Amino acid sequence: MSDEFVTSVDRDGSLVTVRLRGEVDVLTVDRVRGALAEALQAQPHEIVVDLSGLVFIDSTGLGALIFGFQRARDTGVRFRLAKASPAVRQVLQLSGVLEVVELTP
Repeated sequence: MSDEFVTSVDRDGSLVTVRLRGEVDVLTVDRVRGALAEALQAQPHEIVVDLSGLVFIDSTGLGALIFGFQRARDTGVRFRLAKASPAVRQVLQLSGVLEVVELTP
């Protein structure tokens, strides 16, 4: 359920980790955008989006990730996705997101 969606932003030196847990869809995507904006405002060297707790992402969520990637790239911040489940990884791959955004184990 979308009301179980949780996001957190943690800073550790020059690294900011954005954790997404639950489902990202039209009802929760604004919280993803807000978390990514918060991460960018910290002016880190790197942003990692931890997808280990993500069970679903729709096209609006994919768009938010691409937007975050583009803003990070424009300011010289490394941006990568991490720990996607096989199902989420497949969505990222089929949508073409992984052609531009790095995914690490």
